[in-house]
Amino acid sequence: MERMRCSYCLCVSRNYDQPVGVGVLLPTWMEVEKHGQSDAAISNVDKNSICRRRRCGLLLRPASLPLTVVLEPFTDRSPARQWTKGKPKDRAPQSARGGQEAAHRLAKRHGFINVGPVLRSSNEWHFIQPSLPNIRRKRSVFHHRKLVRDPEVRHVVQQVGFKRAKRGFKNFEQKSARSEDLFPPMESPTDPLYPYQWYLKNTGQWGGKPNLDLNVEKAWALGYTGKNVTTAIMDDGVDYMHPDLKDNFNVAASYDFSGNDPYPYPRYTDDWFNSHGTRCAGEIAAIRGNGVCGVGVAYNSKIAGIRMLDQPYMTDLIEANSMSHEPNLIDIYSASWGPTDDGRTVDGPRNATMRAIVKGVNEGRHGLGNIFVWASGDGGEDDDCNCDGYASSMWTISINSAINNGENAHYDESCSSTLASTFSNGGKNRETGVTTTDLYGQCTKSHSGTSAAAPEAAGVFALALEANPKLTWRDLQHLTVLTSNRNSLFDGRCREIVDLRIPGVRKMHRSSRDNCSHFEWQVNGVGLEFNHLFGFGVLDAAEMVILAKAWQTVPARFHCDAGSIWEPHRIPSSGTLVLEINTNACRGTETEVNYLEHVQAVISLNSTRRGDVTLYLISPAGTQSMILSRRPKDDDRTDGFTNWPFMTTHTWGEGSSGTWRLVVRFQGPNKQTGWINRWTLMLHGTKEQPYSSIQPTSDHQNSKLQLVQRAHKRTG
Repeated sequence: MERMRCSYCLCVSRNYDQPVGVGVLLPTWMEVEKHGQSDAAISNVDKNSICRRRRCGLLLRPASLPLTVVLEPFTDRSPARQWTKGKPKDRAPQSARGGQEAAHRLAKRHGFINVGPVLRSSNEWHFIQPSLPNIRRKRSVFHHRKLVRDPEVRHVVQQVGFKRAKRGFKNFEQKSARSEDLFPPMESPTDPLYPYQWYLKNTGQWGGKPNLDLNVEKAWALGYTGKNVTTAIMDDGVDYMHPDLKDNFNVAASYDFSGNDPYPYPRYTDDWFNSHGTRCAGEIAAIRGNGVCGVGVAYNSKIAGIRMLDQPYMTDLIEANSMSHEPNLIDIYSASWGPTDDGRTVDGPRNATMRAIVKGVNEGRHGLGNIFVWASGDGGEDDDCNCDGYASSMWTISINSAINNGENAHYDESCSSTLASTFSNGGKNRETGVTTTDLYGQCTKSHSGTSAAAPEAAGVFALALEANPKLTWRDLQHLTVLTSNRNSLFDGRCREIVDLRIPGVRKMHRSSRDNCSHFEWQVNGVGLEFNHLFGFGVLDAAEMVILAKAWQTVPARFHCDAGSIWEPHRIPSSGTLVLEINTNACRGTETEVNYLEHVQAVISLNSTRRGDVTLYLISPAGTQSMILSRRPKDDDRTDGFTNWPFMTTHTWGEGSSGTWRLVVRFQGPNKQTGWINRWTLMLHGTKEQPYSSIQPTSDHQNSKLQLVQRAHKRTG
């Protein structure tokens, strides 16, 4: 059997009598984000009790000077060292004497290698164990005990490996096409494959809907091409020697966390499996006018390669280090992967990764906040991206896709956390895939899935950041809501959607003559259109850069714990359970929220079949969000959901005070039983009107902005 390699995770707090930070997973609704201009409001949390009840390892005797060291599975790209079986596991001890020299000394004493700090911390370190024979727990006990018994070590935590999947639907064609084999350019840009990039300029080619595109040519004409903006591709590597990428590659911002070296080059395989990151990179920053392939959305921007997917199992530390790498050099992190889209998985960021994301939005880009763009998922009608803690996070921008005629792709997931959409393949014509760079210096016309949609969005955001480099991470979310549009997007699938028949609530679907239900476009309480598939619509690059130029930073954001229902309530086998929370949205307190951004329903429930549970959240304005749809493949009957934050963006801009209703029912062929054990309502937004100081230019007015401004003026 092939020999495996183990690693460990060493963790301590800055002050040994306050054991918080490492090894603590706060529920995602407990904000670790800044409240206004202050630090995270977690002072009311019993930090010691959290540390004790989390199963993060062993708390050892206090040390005089704290040091945190984190160790992770050793990986190597040589064939003899590739994992084939088993899950990597790490441990995390906490140490006594701080500093890099102490970390090196401790690592050397126990036969480890100190790779460097975790999350750019001064007291948390990442070790690898290159000589451990395999990853079985019994074989690693000796190494564990050596670390635990060291007088400088205080805490040992073992990391567990888990799976992450690339979000690219199966290609129409597997091999790439060289650019010189295709017809010559028709118009500017002159790149030979530009005519195939219908999502950049849709003239109706291959049965598409004319003008259904990202409207990038107008943004380019205004002079915005992504200059001085860097997007990191967190994936399986980037072919940075590709002729369409090499001049836009940011070496200083790149790293290989799979191989622990500064060269994030993909590992070539016969099946082209590791072409994923290179394809995503080309969508963003493929060079214009060089006679190779096509052109990127932000063709003068830079890309960084962060190789972190090319191993059988992911770890929390690889994810965390990837998302915290060079946060002041990298503006945007693009992720086209996530938990397995099998319709039964419920998973999200672990402790260190959550800390990395929160630190990124608080401190990245010199305090303006990093932008995290996420592919919403490829599970289709059998899945719901609110069960994906990455795509449904408040700190990420979740992107879905449409095909060239405006219909949703067959692999698209619906969920209330999706903010907007771009484009990918899914049509019957093979020419309607996404055209981009590929391995071996070649090009492809068949990139696909929401994997292709997220990088397009990252490119549009790069244009906006060039137009206004002072945009915060929240500003960019507001711009996405206000400048995305319905265009010609529509739901073409036949769905099982139940009419709740609740008075005063608009239906979220329409029925066609064939007795099919389709997701309908709805209007929320301030007049914004949204859809459960497409969010607030398709991104419009020109509209975004124009409004970005006139933008004023939104007011401070606050987080209101609006109330909880703690008593268990039985979910009826047939019929509907309706729970209500009446709230004043923390009025009169320092966390008052009057104008909504994100809303979370943090829910614990169990049932005889988790996949048959459907959840709806209805705002005081009557806006209905389906925060969990039926997942027919999810037959879980034991785990349920525990403090899972179901998030919606559909109430964006609405007032927050009043009665919120949670509607729970089973949907499926067989009768089920279950309980709602707890529901906490979390409101996130601003105290002041967010757009009162924004005055668009005289020659261009944004209709959605004016709509919301008028609504706020009426209610404010």
